[in-house]
Amino acid sequence: MNDAVTPVEPAADCHNGKEKLRAQAAAAGKAEVLAKYAADYPVGPHDQPQSMCPAFGSLRVGLRMRRTATVLSGSACCVYGLTFTSHFYGARRTVGYVPFNSESLVTGKLFEDLRDAVHKLAVPETNDAVVVINLCVPTASGVPLRLLPKAINGVRIIGVDVPGFGVPTHAEAKDVLAGAMLAYARQEAEVGPVQAPRTGKAALPTVTLLGEMFPVDPITIGRMLAPMQLAAGPSVPTREWRELYAALDCAAVGAIHPFYTASVREFQAAGRAVLGSAPVGRDGTASWLEAVAEKCNVPKALLEAAKNATLPAIDAALKAAPIKARITLSGYEGSELLVARLLIESGADVRYVGTACPKTPWAEADREWLESRGARVQFRASLEQDLAAMREFEPELVIGTTPVVQKAKELATPALYFTNLISARPLMGAAGAGSLAQVINAALANKARFLEMKNFFEGVGTGATAGVWEDLPRDRPEFREAQLARLAKQRKSEEAIGC
Repeated sequence: MNDAVTPVEPAADCHNGKEKLRAQAAAAGKAEVLAKYAADYPVGPHDQPQSMCPAFGSLRVGLRMRRTATVLSGSACCVYGLTFTSHFYGARRTVGYVPFNSESLVTGKLFEDLRDAVHKLAVPETNDAVVVINLCVPTASGVPLRLLPKAINGVRIIGVDVPGFGVPTHAEAKDVLAGAMLAYARQEAEVGPVQAPRTGKAALPTVTLLGEMFPVDPITIGRMLAPMQLAAGPSVPTREWRELYAALDCAAVGAIHPFYTASVREFQAAGRAVLGSAPVGRDGTASWLEAVAEKCNVPKALLEAAKNATLPAIDAALKAAPIKARITLSGYEGSELLVARLLIESGADVRYVGTACPKTPWAEADREWLESRGARVQFRASLEQDLAAMREFEPELVIGTTPVVQKAKELATPALYFTNLISARPLMGAAGAGSLAQVINAALANKARFLEMKNFFEGVGTGATAGVWEDLPRDRPEFREAQLARLAKQRKSEEAIGC
């Protein structure tokens, strides 16, 4: 199979620029993949959001699944960074890597090495599936994962391209692998009997939950559904291959995180109804239960029983844990709109909600609800937009990504990192209604401390004085001006000779 790869000019590295890498990938046979990603994950007018390497999302999905081996195909620096990040976030499994150089990349030897690695990992006693993830350079160079065997010794082989120039965020990269796995599992189920879940087949019709959630939330949703004679099904991405069959065998799908476009496509191909939003706060819970009842043909009496069993407790939790503050919120996890809804129902004045994820039909109900209450919703939000909203609305608390939080604290504004401090909490039902108030009110109470520190350190460690010095540095703007003049002269010279 040495003729599997057509020799092409290798993508030198992942800093060549998105347009050049896209062109190289298209010329190397990846045009169809890139077109699919462009349709599923449109970047819109704001280009690619500033978040971590998107491949982390697919890697995370694979590493969290039992009996699944994951192999990265990419530059060594990228693989090191992704492996480090994965272990930082709790991965307890080896990440496979197949090294390469320009020669093995161009001649097709990398593909042969990947195929050998997959054969070694295809051990049915330990693995149900092997996942191979192409990063930027192998994708741009056309390494054809589609030519890997579909299965070896009964072990499924899943190959996906997850380049930073094709998949905008790590959140959407979760969907790339989850969708590919659902497609494989759906085809298996269409052929014949498949393995039952570890816990057995559900006794009641189920609602599959789409999106990574705090572990308590699926349990809470299950309790909400019980009066309607429904159960919470598996959460996708799943923790085991056999759960994919159970996820497909559902009465409806709740797109809790609304950006799983490829996964939704597989559920719709299986004939499953999909609904957006989530049971957050009183309004969100009531409307979500109504939508589930409509999709699953639940009698009105059972719907009312579910509401009566759930809504009073949420009302009580919201009243017991009020939040009184002006807030701007942004993040790249995909649950930003849900958190904003819960904050508003808790009494907060949320002026701005930015998400790095795209606008999809499954987010429309949340967008409409937020905008009707005065919040500006920005899909595919950039760092610059998040910072501009902070300057415009002068919030008492900022919830955001690391650079947004850093800037807020420089301004002596209390701030919380969305990923670690907000999204890692329950959001659904009564448990979610009271979960945010403690951390947010504690942060708000720190305003005086921030002002005291700002006053104490005012003017220290900024501009030319940043760092540790024996003598205070003296700013020399004339040097910068001279260098800028030289650079401008060099650019004019290059333009004149057509460089």
